[in-house]
Amino acid sequence: MFNPIDSEGATAPFSMDITQIMEYEANRYPYLLIDKITEIVPGKYAKGYKNLTFNEWYFPGHFEGCPNMPGMLQIEALSHVFILQFLTLDDNKGKCTNILGADHLRFYQRVLPGDRLDIETELETWRRGIGTGPARGYVDGKLVCEARFKLCIPAVLEKYTPKREEKP
Repeated sequence: MFNPIDSEGATAPFSMDITQIMEYEANRYPYLLIDKITEIVPGKYAKGYKNLTFNEWYFPGHFEGCPNMPGMLQIEALSHVFILQFLTLDDNKGKCTNILGADHLRFYQRVLPGDRLDIETELETWRRGIGTGPARGYVDGKLVCEARFKLCIPAVLEKYTPKREEKP
């Protein structure tokens, strides 16, 4: 059961395997870029990872003789963990999400076949269907990439969008 409540009435951390992730997240192969959520508290934070093998579809072309995970796919993986912070909130399961912005993108080191990209995210704000906050990727405890996100659930955002009056 998701969103378990602890003895003090707060949501307790829980984990998600790939099957559970796919219940919440709309992305599928080849663009589902996380393997496991190791710890999540809806509306607060999430931690997960992507195991990288040479069999990933992007390694042969990026780059021959020096395979590494493209930076934009690293950011995509960060965003997948980030959005689960609000897709696991009540009534958001399986809803479509859109990225509104990614700022302060930083890449510090190549991510290679055999690495495990550990991802940590925090939801700083969640208002009217828009979530913002930082995400960081680590390999062997070393920061390799980071970004600040603004993502939304259009179906929630639409509830707050003023409706235009039609002219006669």
